[in-house]
Amino acid sequence: MATWHATMIAPDDDFGGAPLLRGEFRLDEGHGDVASATLSLSALGVVEAWVNGARASEDLLTPGWTSYEWRVRYSELDVTGLVGATTVIGLALGNGWYRGRLGWAGGSRYYGDELGGFAELRVRFADGHEQVVGTDASWTAGPSATTANDLYDGQDLDARRFGDAWLEAGFADASWVGVHEHAFDLAKLEPYVGPPVHRQERVSPVRVWTSPAGRVLADFGQNLVGFVRVEVPAGAGAAGDVVTLRHAEVLEHDELGVRPLRTAKATDRFTLSGGADVFEPTLTFHGFRYVEVEGWPGGIEALLAGGGLEAVVVSSDLRRIGRWSSSNPLLNRLHENAVQGMRGNFLDVPTDCPQRDERLGWTGDIAAFASSAAFLADVDGFLRDWLRDLAQEQAHADDLVPFVVPDVLKYIEHPAEFPAPDSTAVWSDAAVWVPWALWTAYGDRRVLEDQFPSMAGHVRRVRSKLSANGVWDTGFQFGDWLDPDAAPDQPWAAKADPSVVATICAFRSASLTAEAADELGLAAEAAEFWAMADELRAAFAAVYVDAGVIRSDCTTVYALAIVFGILSDADRAVAGDRLAELVAASGHRISTGFAGTPFVTDALTETGHLDDAYRLLLQTECPSWLYPVTMGATTIWERWDSMLPDGTINPGEMTSFNHYALGAVVDWMHRTVGGLAPLEPGYRRILVAPQPGGGLEWVDTSLDTPHGRASVRWRVEGDELAVDVVVPDGAEAVLRLPGTAEEVVGAGEHERRVPAPARIAAGVAAR
Repeated sequence: MATWHATMIAPDDDFGGAPLLRGEFRLDEGHGDVASATLSLSALGVVEAWVNGARASEDLLTPGWTSYEWRVRYSELDVTGLVGATTVIGLALGNGWYRGRLGWAGGSRYYGDELGGFAELRVRFADGHEQVVGTDASWTAGPSATTANDLYDGQDLDARRFGDAWLEAGFADASWVGVHEHAFDLAKLEPYVGPPVHRQERVSPVRVWTSPAGRVLADFGQNLVGFVRVEVPAGAGAAGDVVTLRHAEVLEHDELGVRPLRTAKATDRFTLSGGADVFEPTLTFHGFRYVEVEGWPGGIEALLAGGGLEAVVVSSDLRRIGRWSSSNPLLNRLHENAVQGMRGNFLDVPTDCPQRDERLGWTGDIAAFASSAAFLADVDGFLRDWLRDLAQEQAHADDLVPFVVPDVLKYIEHPAEFPAPDSTAVWSDAAVWVPWALWTAYGDRRVLEDQFPSMAGHVRRVRSKLSANGVWDTGFQFGDWLDPDAAPDQPWAAKADPSVVATICAFRSASLTAEAADELGLAAEAAEFWAMADELRAAFAAVYVDAGVIRSDCTTVYALAIVFGILSDADRAVAGDRLAELVAASGHRISTGFAGTPFVTDALTETGHLDDAYRLLLQTECPSWLYPVTMGATTIWERWDSMLPDGTINPGEMTSFNHYALGAVVDWMHRTVGGLAPLEPGYRRILVAPQPGGGLEWVDTSLDTPHGRASVRWRVEGDELAVDVVVPDGAEAVLRLPGTAEEVVGAGEHERRVPAPARIAAGVAAR
């Protein structure tokens, strides 16, 4: 634990929720040149820092959102090149998650009423001398150009208040006031485990036009997360003129479709100075593709002639490691939609959605998507950081893993349809499924070591919830949330019996926790959880299975039971055939919700129904993965029909156009269609087993594993299947190709040609 010399300070005047803090000091003399200077930075709220007038970093929304009751992150910034004989440190604060609106109830200030800023500068000199300065009672506070800021509602900036004088040495202004020490325990400060939030790219509008109602609209061509950077040339508008931007993901009736935002205003206002103005509302973010522009100087003609709008995409700074492409453009767009949805929602916390009055770290969404995420990007640090909060919330709630992490819902009265929270299948299972996905993807045992107490605590709590007959049929369950056959206003009303879903998930979590205990050498715990898994399997068979038919007899229960391995071999065979019958009876349209969707194609594949899995994947009629693609989607939707075929928005209150969870099918696309999967954690042993189908002519899959780049490219050439494989140094691959014996190969490039199964060659020829 660090020993701090600085304190958390708060301004004596709040200055509208966006105060500036300022400190000035001189370097100690007689110690030679500065060898290094490190700025430790944090806040209660969000903070941006300057040193001698220069940005200390490109990080945004520092220190992000954690379970502030127990941990607040700090960043460490190298500012060696910025310090001088006299050094001024400036901090700009905003409400952020700490004091801004959170959740759909309209409340704010759940964590505290007072913003705080923390900065400690540690300077090392050539002779080894160290000087430490930071936030203390000598600092001052003043107003910024931000007159309002909220993550949900937006930011107001007044360019007449822009200026850098406060960052200059000797600055004094009568409007500035003192500061006081914040009642904050510095022992809660922790370094970042995951990456900071950064700007990722700029996107120009693809179209600007006037709507039927006379409103100026801009389309950025991609549903994205961030803000719009506005540049107004000198003389274009008068001082005091206001440009207003409203954001939304879709259009409805050719106007901005704002109903899905619910109470989030998603509106930025920029007051002009009369000179050349540049606005970047970095204390907020929006989920949007479309922007309504009001008050642009000179109207739409000036906007079309001079530009001035750029969307700035922001996200946690995740390195892309996995890629997939194919001969099917619709599948390529689906995969890209999953990538874009993850990028937009992996903004410091893995949220459900980035646009409405929610944006919470729902545990069920990441439980479903963690394996997909771990392939698409290096999310190890990002999710391990989040898991620290999950463990903290759990430890302070008798091992209850909450619905959302950080758990702001514990401060909000729950609606009647959601009784008092308790352990819930899939959602609470994130305590087990997410660390297991990270271990499988990256092979770093530390995630199991760090999270095992959380994993075990969750499974033991679930065990306490089992009925006398051994199944989990007590308490509230989300179940197969958003089953497409449920009414729009009843997302919980799934075909799958929630107790069946819960018991299967309990079996999976007990089994994975037992495997983790085996890996960690915890013999007693391994025996405990293997025994629990065996008991759950026996109880499930006795209560819910009759000659292979599972209670509620729907796609989700069969998919989960098959993939999680809870069935006997005989029941599994019957279940596989029944699953295929149900999928065919639905016209190969999706009939699963959050619980079943990530696993239905695997269940079909594992039981010999690969063609049904491909037909399900390639379906374009609603509900299906490709229906949104045919409707122009550029991210994954929350509902299969978030937009109806007539172009109107789903009437349900809960409708998002950027929800990554249902995109979890990309995990199957990587492993089964692409043929690249781990045989051992971290891909030290790789399984190369592509299973072509669906008329695809070629698929190219690659992954930057911990050992280097691995790739599989296959293509159908006449009656042959050509497969090119790259195995990185330090790894080996098992080739399991159609019609040939299994083969083990080492690092390097490998080419194989095998006879293409007749159904594959015929399928390609038919296209």
